[in-house]
Amino acid sequence: MLLNIDLTLPFEEPVLIFTLVLLIILVVPIVLNKFRIPGIVGLIVAGVVLGPNGVNILARDASIVLFGTVGLLYIMFQAGLEIDMIDFKRYKVRSLVFGSLTFLIPILVGTATFFYIHDYAIKPAILLASMFAPHTLLAYPIVSRFGLSKNAAVTLTIGGTLITDTAVLFVLAVIINSTQGDTSLWFWVLMVVEMAIFVAVVLWLFPKISKWMFKQLESEKGAQYIFVLTVVFAAAFLSEVAGMEAIIGAFLAGLALNPLIPHTSALMNRIEFVGNNLFIPFFLISTGMLVDLTVLFTDTNAMLIAGTIVVLAPLTKYAAAFITQKIFKFSVLQRNLIFGLSSAHAAATLAVVLAGYDIGLLGESALNGAVVLILVSSIVSSFSTEKVGRKLAILESRRKPDVSIKPDRILVPIGNPKTIERLIDLSVMLKNPNNSQPIYPLAVVIDNEHAEEEIFKKNKMLQEAITHASATDNDVQLVSKIDVNVSSGILRAIKELMITEVVLGWNAKITTRDRIFGTVLDSLLDNTDEMILVCKIIQPLNTTGRIVVIVPTNAELERGFMRWIRSVKLLSQQLGAPVVFRGRKRTLSKLKSIIADTKPAVEADYVPYNSLSEISTMKADISSDDMVIVILARKRTVSYNSAMDYVPRILSRNYKDNSFIVIYPEQNPVYQSVPVKPTAYAGKASEEEDF
Repeated sequence: MLLNIDLTLPFEEPVLIFTLVLLIILVVPIVLNKFRIPGIVGLIVAGVVLGPNGVNILARDASIVLFGTVGLLYIMFQAGLEIDMIDFKRYKVRSLVFGSLTFLIPILVGTATFFYIHDYAIKPAILLASMFAPHTLLAYPIVSRFGLSKNAAVTLTIGGTLITDTAVLFVLAVIINSTQGDTSLWFWVLMVVEMAIFVAVVLWLFPKISKWMFKQLESEKGAQYIFVLTVVFAAAFLSEVAGMEAIIGAFLAGLALNPLIPHTSALMNRIEFVGNNLFIPFFLISTGMLVDLTVLFTDTNAMLIAGTIVVLAPLTKYAAAFITQKIFKFSVLQRNLIFGLSSAHAAATLAVVLAGYDIGLLGESALNGAVVLILVSSIVSSFSTEKVGRKLAILESRRKPDVSIKPDRILVPIGNPKTIERLIDLSVMLKNPNNSQPIYPLAVVIDNEHAEEEIFKKNKMLQEAITHASATDNDVQLVSKIDVNVSSGILRAIKELMITEVVLGWNAKITTRDRIFGTVLDSLLDNTDEMILVCKIIQPLNTTGRIVVIVPTNAELERGFMRWIRSVKLLSQQLGAPVVFRGRKRTLSKLKSIIADTKPAVEADYVPYNSLSEISTMKADISSDDMVIVILARKRTVSYNSAMDYVPRILSRNYKDNSFIVIYPEQNPVYQSVPVKPTAYAGKASEEEDF
């Protein structure tokens, strides 16, 4: 059988090629990490050495090009997907300034250099300068790994990438069409109309389609991922149809899906895992395969062009980063991070030089010079971003305020298997991302002759919770309790595990026994001071349009005020949904100052009301995609009033089509007075209802 395998170079056996590429992706980063060399550099160098211009083991065939293209689009898509949209909107002027600087400085300096010093005609000189004006976010995986994707410098650089790349591709289109004689008014009108239609389709129509699809595919996790890929490549194709590069479409697709894919979700984990471990490494290897170092020693003109470009490219990019830092008063580390991210050249650079080569304005020397630029700039960008990113990550970790004395320890009592996934998803979003504490799904079994059988059934049911949460890269620790009643079991778990938040499912059915003895919730409210969230989630969380938070008078005086605000802000950030706070003017004024001064940043609006009893009439201002959060209080506390007793009934009756959460904030234990009733729940808990 071995005699039937063709081992001639370059390899043509698909299985062998794929095996070799996977070995490169596996081994090279691990080895280079021992020497503190970024894995990105190793993958590019591996492409140089093993590619057609090296030892010729691997050919840059259609399969390598395909996977490499997917990897490039993936980088741009992830950049748009992980960007903090609140900061992106806030820093749009900064992005515009940096994008303009990082485009104009290289284009002006480069054009002058090639026109006056190297005696190129004006059009080839502009094209050569256009090679190092755009940049590719090649080092973005490094930034993401260090948790810096939401840093202001990174947000600014990503926005600037979109501006400078679009500007360069626009210049390229003008030069190509002027060379081919098409500069009519109709050409300009058609170009603008095509771009406008493309942007409208991706940023307006695609999110609406995606929102509908996510609702239909809620239980089909694999189908959700395939749908996301379809959106990315559809946007990339439409971008090419509109006369722009596919990378622009991929980036806009990331912006379009940003509010619909929570950063802590299983879907986001799948997107990052596949991209960072397969597609993006393929792109880096395929980029290295373009480099032909031997040409530099046989083509004097290529050496001259390459030397000029390699010197001018980092100098002009650093100048843009330096001026941006001075204008917006960034730190030196942030300036260097901007330079590191914006100094790599790949996608748009190749587009410019290949287009210029095809129409005869640029020769092979320019093509080889561009390839050398890609290699050198990739190495500079990787080393610079790795070094600066590590320092900045250490500094930011020290500066992060301790938003709560106690770390998040979230308990999720499970009574209804149908609600497990949504309650776990919600708990993941509510957990501080910097907190390594696990989430605790809890099964409580009544202590009777069937306890052993019931604990087995409950544990089997909770395995679904563990499997689901594991897909989000969050730790889950299963907890089982045998106790005289459900509420006693939950209370014991709260004390033993030092729980800070309890996430309960909504139970709309109140039995006669509950009215006499009180519900599980009543018992928890009377016997623990921790924050309790009672949740009814009836639609996929990522399709939430707005979060409407109804705040009672004097809520700002309660001990748990800051914790529930933090929880709402985290949820808003994860869902990409703006928050509307409704309350009395004094409370809203306090809220506004806290929201503005604490992280994470959220988009918030503040609407006053006269009294909590107006909750029944607020429905007219709330759509079916809005989530309603009502902040209540335990009896005998500062913010409690009698109108709160009717809120659950109003929510159940008037807000049937909305997901809602009732939050009882953490409050002072001095108000606890009612003992646990050990005989209140001697019967078996129903598995068709939550607690």
